[in-house]
Amino acid sequence: MKSGSKLEKVLTAGKFAITAELGPPQNANPEAIKKKAQHCLGVAEAVNITDNQTAIVRMSSIAAAAIAVSCGLEPVAQMVCRDRNRIAMQSDLLGAAALGIKNILCLSGDHQSFGNHPEAKNVYCLDSMQLISMVKQMRDEKTFISGDPIKEYEPKFFIGAVANPFADPFEFRVVRLAKKIQAGADFIQTQCIFDLDKFEKWMELVVKEGLHKKVYIMAGITPIRSSRALKYMKTEVAGMSIPDELIERMDAAEDPKEEGVNIACEMIERIKKIEGVSGLHLMPIGWESITPVILERTGLLPRPEVD
Repeated sequence: MKSGSKLEKVLTAGKFAITAELGPPQNANPEAIKKKAQHCLGVAEAVNITDNQTAIVRMSSIAAAAIAVSCGLEPVAQMVCRDRNRIAMQSDLLGAAALGIKNILCLSGDHQSFGNHPEAKNVYCLDSMQLISMVKQMRDEKTFISGDPIKEYEPKFFIGAVANPFADPFEFRVVRLAKKIQAGADFIQTQCIFDLDKFEKWMELVVKEGLHKKVYIMAGITPIRSSRALKYMKTEVAGMSIPDELIERMDAAEDPKEEGVNIACEMIERIKKIEGVSGLHLMPIGWESITPVILERTGLLPRPEVD
């Protein structure tokens, strides 16, 4: 065991793992985390705590993750390169480990121009590959990136990274995944999937290269509530692939929310059959209450017990 987290235990046991997203509030109220936590208890191995998602100021991902721990949840604390230099990152990693956080997801972070502080200066002292490598070095070599030793209590993290099977150039997507694995990623969460045909093609390439045997791949699913949301993602969010027939289906739906859940469930049933997929990452984007509903409908509850 690299971290001893429940997520690591379920994946290494060969079980189909579940993670779900829990977004911190744009305020200092811990009850917001506690309320959302109730929807995730017992239905996911771990919950992703986003780090100033979409470059909008929210409660610290590490503080929110600590609150999640107090609620009985296992967090995956996200860390983005946009806001911290390597000194602050290493300090936060030590703090996260001290607070009982065992899973870290390493990301570049949405550019500040997309958020509500476009005049902010970004940092990007490290990129996401270097961040993955640094976390692995702290864990396995017990040294800081400077080379100084961590004399005791090195942070033991299960290291996560992200992959976008839909960005251009498509043929480079598997190469980039391989680089993240080489840097030290233990598990991968993908961009939200709407184009299942393209995702299956990507997974075929992943399996052909044997990468599914080197890292655990968790397929990202976002249940949508309106055709407007789909249209926005198709036109405004880079690296998304959304078939027109999905938008047409949502346009024609009498109950868009229910249809969005139906679409998510259909995708999950198909994803469960794809070779090389080790689990599912649900990203309901402020709709945490739908998480247990979707998992119940797709036969993914109750969750497996592991020692």
